[in-house]
Amino acid sequence: MIGISKLYCGTVEPSDALRYGRESGRLPSHLLQFSADKKPVVVWNMTRRCNLRCIHCYAHARAQADDDELSTAEGRALLDDLAAFGVPVVLFSGGEPLLRSDLPELASYAVSRGMRAVISTNGTRIDAATARALKAIGLSYVGISLDGMEEVNDRFRAVPGAFRAALEGIRHCQEAGIKVGLRFTINRHNVGEIPAIFRLIEERDIPRVCFYHLVYAGRGSTLVDQDLSPAETRRTLDLILDETRRLHAAGKPKEVLTVDNHADGPYVYLRLLREDPARAAEVLELLRWNEGNNSGRGIGCVSWNGEVHADQFWRHLSFGNVRRRPFSEIWTDTSHPVLSRLKEKTKWVTGRCARCRWLDVCGGNFRVRAEAVTGDLWAPDPACYLTDEEIALTHGPAPCAAGA
Repeated sequence: MIGISKLYCGTVEPSDALRYGRESGRLPSHLLQFSADKKPVVVWNMTRRCNLRCIHCYAHARAQADDDELSTAEGRALLDDLAAFGVPVVLFSGGEPLLRSDLPELASYAVSRGMRAVISTNGTRIDAATARALKAIGLSYVGISLDGMEEVNDRFRAVPGAFRAALEGIRHCQEAGIKVGLRFTINRHNVGEIPAIFRLIEERDIPRVCFYHLVYAGRGSTLVDQDLSPAETRRTLDLILDETRRLHAAGKPKEVLTVDNHADGPYVYLRLLREDPARAAEVLELLRWNEGNNSGRGIGCVSWNGEVHADQFWRHLSFGNVRRRPFSEIWTDTSHPVLSRLKEKTKWVTGRCARCRWLDVCGGNFRVRAEAVTGDLWAPDPACYLTDEEIALTHGPAPCAAGA
């Protein structure tokens, strides 16, 4: 996750994170990515059931729930373990998490145990009463998925009316006083919608938007040929940077993030190096603290049936099941060779990744995407769009230290 507004518009300084000692348990949510201990944010895909049929769904969500979903009691036991382990945030996702009637109870329980609870939803199930209930339990944030304006979004969601229902969900959250933001997955079918998304968050006073790069998992694995080319990705990042700066300069700052391609970090730094070298030096320090991709270390996932994954895109590989062992034990057991290597993956990446000067900033990017395309978990991420000149390829076996 790259905080575009934090880095490019200077809304966060290194001193902001240092003030809290860079400890996950003390950092406010907007600084959590700069923690030193990297206690994992845990995504709990609590159900596979969904009322939409999104063509890029990483979970292969469907209309019916699986019979082996964790029960409410098992969910509470999971949350007890996560709290004791020091997990700072639990993200309730799906499928559509609001199709589980016990979501409010479980989210409230997470908050009572000292964790921040957020949900990732399509927004179509949030009426006024639901929004008030979510506010009452202390929910920190609601992320609502939109992949364009009405025509494009509803084509992606495969259900007419999904766009308007999601906008109603956003309105209800705002009226209830819950922080709400948008989630947008970039691909060739909808990249032209990004300016309209910026207009939407400006006009409706939506404080946050996350732009997700496409990951080839679940139904999204069929869209590899619809991912952006390197040149298209660069133009898209420039557009996002320009729009973020425009709103900031107009006195309408928004929290803008990009997710799932950590080449964005060096790209932002190199642009700032041309525009504002002093700020660029501070950004480089923040990017090093961020560490790039943290699958298997700073982020983890629990599926509806209790399987533990490196993140929500790794359903083909489980490290264990919380019905048999607590998440905390699974997560710290480095006897699994992949989990062990993910915790120090910069030692294991190959090719241009291993010789890239931004390795300590990017963290080797998305391993699951490399595996999906090449069959090799440690091969270079095919979605990296930085040129050989920009990454300053070395000729030795070890990567150079990142720097200007």
